[in-house]
Amino acid sequence: MALAPTMAKRNHKMVLYILIGVPALYIGLILLGYVFQERLIFQTTRELYRDPSYYKWPFEDVLLPVDGYVTHGWFIPSINARGVVIFSHGNAGNIADRLESIGLLRSFGFSVLAYDYGGYGKSTGKPSEQRCCADIEAMWRYLTEARGIPAEKIMLFGRSLGGGATAHLAARVKPAAVVLESTFTSMPDAAQAAFPLFPARWIVHHYFPNAENVRKISAPLLIVHSRQDDVIPFRHGETLFKNANEPKTFLEIFGVHNEGFVLSEDIYRQGWEDFLAPILPMS
Repeated sequence: MALAPTMAKRNHKMVLYILIGVPALYIGLILLGYVFQERLIFQTTRELYRDPSYYKWPFEDVLLPVDGYVTHGWFIPSINARGVVIFSHGNAGNIADRLESIGLLRSFGFSVLAYDYGGYGKSTGKPSEQRCCADIEAMWRYLTEARGIPAEKIMLFGRSLGGGATAHLAARVKPAAVVLESTFTSMPDAAQAAFPLFPARWIVHHYFPNAENVRKISAPLLIVHSRQDDVIPFRHGETLFKNANEPKTFLEIFGVHNEGFVLSEDIYRQGWEDFLAPILPMS
């Protein structure tokens, strides 16, 4: 008969452990997300394991002072280019991983200025929303001031995280055109979509308010997104398009976040060319 009270005490302790332990674990995970959010958002890689000479393309290293640090990029010219693209890449890796994307832009007839955010590749310092925006602003000044390229010959292209920097700049200058591919409405929105069981929206302090910035873009805008995007839900692209001013175009591709533009290559190429033809015709 003495076993019943002992069993009841054990059950009581187990319930207490669950009632205390589960919330403590939940709060602990939230705190970890807050402390380490930079590592989740900015997945930096330092080593540049190849450069444009890998494909025998001519290029120039670009080193610009930004907020007391140095931002590195490559200017890769094309013969008889229809314009220049400032290419802002996604959150992982660095520009060495983007040579195939750069090659696609070159096949569209563009010279390309690809760069790394602070903390990526040869760019010194640490990445942040502020630094990413300062990096792309420096690239714009480099093209328009140092190289004397007119704004009407410059296109801004941002993929995923790069759409945040691109939308920021496009809201403040008047380029020939803007392309936002697989881009989120804001970083808090993207974080909430990735971690729906946590209050991710409230702990992120890198905002990239793309849904607001697109309202200020006056240049022709192309939004590219896939319904199968497994990182940034399709509704983000729809919202960006809804918020944007005319002239605007929506290009729906297929495939997951990092492969959509490859799997949809024929649709992708045609969509770009239909968008570009009246704006930046081939020479």
